[in-house]
Amino acid sequence: MTVRAKKYLGQHFLKDEEIAEKIANSLIKKNYENILEIGPGMGVLTKYLLKKKAITHVIEIDSESVAYLKAHYLNLTERIIEKDFLKINLADYFGENQVAIIGNFPYNISTQIVFKTLENKQHIPEFAGMFQKEVAQRIASKPGSKVYGILSVLTQAFYDVEYLFTVPPNVFNPPPKVDSGVIRLIRKDDYTLLVNEKLFYNVVKTGFNQRRKTLRNSLKSFNLSDELKQDVIFAQRPEQLSVTEFIELTAKIEQNGI
Repeated sequence: MTVRAKKYLGQHFLKDEEIAEKIANSLIKKNYENILEIGPGMGVLTKYLLKKKAITHVIEIDSESVAYLKAHYLNLTERIIEKDFLKINLADYFGENQVAIIGNFPYNISTQIVFKTLENKQHIPEFAGMFQKEVAQRIASKPGSKVYGILSVLTQAFYDVEYLFTVPPNVFNPPPKVDSGVIRLIRKDDYTLLVNEKLFYNVVKTGFNQRRKTLRNSLKSFNLSDELKQDVIFAQRPEQLSVTEFIELTAKIEQNGI
């Protein structure tokens, strides 16, 4: 029994055992109780996760993959969640326990998976996964890079991000048209912002929505005072600011009375 890859689900099944083990070993922290693999398919990564001391769960929306897992991984049967990761409440399955996220993520929802992780950061101390290389590089990029943007800043505000390695198309069935990249996110020891988090998100998104403009122009909707607009930080473009500087920028806007 094999599972056919479904284009509408963005499925590309990893078939290289060495890379699967390497991805499983990219989880390095020890203080979580659970591992949740997103989109296990036929379990090439799952078998290596089951060897870890943490309790492995998988979440899979494809009923054909679920049937395969139940037939081949009997000790996993009670820990298969047949749901859409983007629509579940993690606390319904893990309570207040910590859970590490891992997976070979479908390209079409990979950025949404990151945003879902950020929404649940209090539960997720570590995250490792495979993305389209371009997306992985964007998440890990630093200020000044052409691909540095909203995803980079919001992720790096709460997690330390490391680009681990590149994966070629030929190790998948069917092979994607582009390279993939594996990254690891380790939650910061202090991941609470010293500013209003909702405002921080808004400032970052608004700034990058007009990334070619200086912040003085792209952030006009915040009704900045003339005095505040003279601050040197507003003469810069969003891709020039570090995460720390975005937090400082948010603090200035917050003090301005927004």
